[in-house]
Amino acid sequence: MKNYFDLTGKVALVIGASSGLGRQFAKALANQGATVAVAARRIEKLEETKAQVEEMGAECIAVPCDVNDEQSIIECIGAVVEKFGKIDILCNNAGIIVWDEILDSTTEGWNRAMATNVTGAYIASREAARFMVKQGSGHIINTASIAAHGGEVGSVSYYASKAAIANLTRALACELSPKGINVNAIAPGVFATELTEGSIDGEMAEEQKKTLPLRRFGREGELDGMLIYLASDASSFCTGQVMFVDGGQTCKM
Repeated sequence: MKNYFDLTGKVALVIGASSGLGRQFAKALANQGATVAVAARRIEKLEETKAQVEEMGAECIAVPCDVNDEQSIIECIGAVVEKFGKIDILCNNAGIIVWDEILDSTTEGWNRAMATNVTGAYIASREAARFMVKQGSGHIINTASIAAHGGEVGSVSYYASKAAIANLTRALACELSPKGINVNAIAPGVFATELTEGSIDGEMAEEQKKTLPLRRFGREGELDGMLIYLASDASSFCTGQVMFVDGGQTCKM
């Protein structure tokens, strides 16, 4: 009996893996048998991720990568291919939120959000695709957000950047899927990460939970199933999709 979710023999690169969802993604991929490369700017945190993945019995390397530096991304992709000879799965997970309403916002903040959340994913996808095209196969998984579905008050750059990630995913799928590369995005709802720290507790958060069909925020590991699906043979006919995992939040937006 074939296990469509088995990633044994696959090489996965998770960019933005020093903490939060990226660290969880690395562990989830390793748990399904993948060899994992983790990348980020914060080397000490990245080494923590590497150690946790290795504790699971998987091979793992840590590669420095600054998604605001094109050459750094190119060297990161190259290092993974040089070490393992290929790259099967790319997870673009690096991201920031610049908290500012439009009248208080700055072009510098806007550019920083776009560079980290969108341009980095574009460059990494382009560079990984060069190798995936030669292989004739690959999976690119971008991290979008419920912010890709609609706007809210508080961070114009974040909402715009995540909408851009959604359409980057679709455009990449149109170009790369005929070459054997599936491109999709996961759009999480509210999960506890460094990005959401301080904004998902307290009275307002409790009121927000009451508006969700599941009446709660996401728990650790609840994105793993979607990630593994999109990284595996199970999703062979799925490309160009933005998959919302949000407790039902977007069905009411």
